[in-house]
Amino acid sequence: MAKLTQELQTDHFQNEWQKAHLNIMFTAGWLKSHLLKQLKPHQVSLEQYNVLRILRGKHPESVCLKDISERMIDRNSNTTRIIQKLETKGLVHKSNSVEDRRELSIVISLEGLSLLEKAEQSVENQHLQWANLTETEAQLLNALLDKLRG
Repeated sequence: MAKLTQELQTDHFQNEWQKAHLNIMFTAGWLKSHLLKQLKPHQVSLEQYNVLRILRGKHPESVCLKDISERMIDRNSNTTRIIQKLETKGLVHKSNSVEDRRELSIVISLEGLSLLEKAEQSVENQHLQWANLTETEAQLLNALLDKLRG
C-alpha cells in the first residue's frame, strides 16, 4: 500500500493529528475491504464473522443477545438481524433463556464452528499483509491505538 499522501493525492494537512485521523480512517477502510475479500467465498459478512467468533469464545455455553451486542466491533450492528441470518444458515441455534424467558440464548452450531475455522484460514492470509510490521511495531501500534481511545 502506498503512503497516505499518495493514496489521497495530497500532502497538505492542517496538522499531524488531522493526518493521523485520516490515516486511521483510510487504513480501516483498506483493511475492511481486504477482509471482505477473504470472507466472501464463505458467504459470511464481517458482522456475522464477528458474532461467530464471539460465540466460539464461549462455546459450548450460550451467550445472550445483549452480551453479543456489547462485544461487537461495530456497536451499531443490528445484532438481532445478524443472529436471524446465521440461524437461517444453520450456523447458530437460539432459544429462550432458562433464567429470563424474555432473553434469547444463542450458541454456535457445529456447522458454525466448521465455517469459522475455514474462514479463519482465509483471514490468516489477511494477516500476512502485516508481515511488514515487526512484532515490536505491532505492539507499539496497539499501545498507541489504545491510548488514542483513552
